Amino acid sequence: MLTLRRFFATLGPGVLWLAVFLIVPVAIMFGYSLLTRTDLAQVGGPLTLESWGRVFGYDALFREWVPDNLRVLGRSLLIAGFSTLLCILMGYPLAFYIARQPARRKSFLLLLLIIPFWTNFLIRVYAWILILRPFDLVPSLTATFLGMVYAFLPFFVLPVYSSVEKVDWRLLEAAQDLGASPIKAFMAAVFPQTLPGLIAGILLTFIPALGTFVVSDILGGAKTALIGNLVQNQFGQAGDWPYGSALSFLLMGAVLVGLWLYARSAGQKGLEELI
Repeated sequence: MLTLRRFFATLGPGVLWLAVFLIVPVAIMFGYSLLTRTDLAQVGGPLTLESWGRVFGYDALFREWVPDNLRVLGRSLLIAGFSTLLCILMGYPLAFYIARQPARRKSFLLLLLIIPFWTNFLIRVYAWILILRPFDLVPSLTATFLGMVYAFLPFFVLPVYSSVEKVDWRLLEAAQDLGASPIKAFMAAVFPQTLPGLIAGILLTFIPALGTFVVSDILGGAKTALIGNLVQNQFGQAGDWPYGSALSFLLMGAVLVGLWLYARSAGQKGLEELI
């Protein structure tokens, strides 16, 4: 009895919070994904897997495969992946540069990195229209990439910076004393120490980039519609909540896969220990 009381006193509030704000909404959304949209833009009818079939390209009405959604998913993966790659190329050296600065300058650079968060995200995206309009880049795929890199670069730099701060630079000196070239010494002594932050930064960049719809909608227009735009449209203009719910589970699946990969790379036994 005492153990049960301790459980509710310690883990009880957290479990209740997760149940009310995570498990219950996910269960409701799953229930919606098994319903159908009626002619009056209402939700009802018997339970069916029609929306799940549409997610993977099967049109139950015409009984044929329509790979449009898979193309949108593929485009979303490519754009999110390339945006993440740009953040790696720009953010990884930037994290080292900030970490190697004197304390006062380091604090100033971190402040510059965080200042954009003081402004509403939507306003910052609209500001890029004014910046790119003289170059006739809005709407375009290039504008979408620029907007995504600008939006998600701080999410990549901060965890990498945290790992660089903990690097034991004596290992680099030892590798160089043993005759390793600068590149080999870095890859053998420094890079493994920053790997946890690198993986965390990739997840914090790739997952939001995969599900975003604001950046691609404002800066890319209809030319670069992503799966996030498709989900937003189903819950908005189309009013097809079952289909939008099924698409949302596809995005959640991508998040879980990313967390599982992070758990493996971090040497954890499972996703439960990571959480």
